[in-house]
Amino acid sequence: MIDFLKDIVQHTHGLGVINMLKVTGTKTGTAINAFDQATKTVILNADFKQPVAGFEGVFGMPNLDRLNTILNLPPYKEDAQISVVTASRNNEVVPTGLHFENAAGDFKNDYRFMSQEIVIDKLKTVKMRPVTWNVEFEPSVANIQRLKFQASANAEEVNFTAKTNNGNLELSFGDHSSHAGNFTFQAGVSGTLSKAWQWPVKAVISILDLPGDKKFSISDEGAAQITVNTGLATYNYILPAQSK
Repeated sequence: MIDFLKDIVQHTHGLGVINMLKVTGTKTGTAINAFDQATKTVILNADFKQPVAGFEGVFGMPNLDRLNTILNLPPYKEDAQISVVTASRNNEVVPTGLHFENAAGDFKNDYRFMSQEIVIDKLKTVKMRPVTWNVEFEPSVANIQRLKFQASANAEEVNFTAKTNNGNLELSFGDHSSHAGNFTFQAGVSGTLSKAWQWPVKAVISILDLPGDKKFSISDEGAAQITVNTGLATYNYILPAQSK
């Protein structure tokens, strides 16, 4: 259980913009949904490779900063006992929270879930229509570092622009009437981008810094997606294009 919880928290709260998520679980699968409530620059849809035990039903996980703190307390580092607490509501048994105990049973914490009604109201589903991914690639560690270099050199820029040129994906920062920078992020891509959409620098770098295998997809229709496969789950981060 602790591995599942740490994976969830790291790939949601770890971005610095998500502090609440919705869980939809059955006996055969577990999915989570979330988005950046402040600016809606990141929409997250994720599926676990195996169903998370006890996560059956629809409920919310709020205050992820609190859950992150509990998970990283030294008393729970080894042999922690974590159980899903349930209750009967409307003649149905539903998950209501998590109970933590250390190996000795003398250090305890409780983390409470959010009810289905409240989480559905607070995290209304953001629907994205199907899009065609014009450019798809797996970014290398070296190219992610080059992106960080350009972001550092153009720290005042909130967004970058992505375009294809001679088979390469190029990212540019700023306006050439003032300070600016550009570089080849991925060489030899298949597909082309005809529209100069802009993407949020901080969000993209935060996602690319997460652990797991990554695939970057960009559509000429104004959407990008970064897929992170951790082995436990597949996280799809959708980024709508930003206005200039």
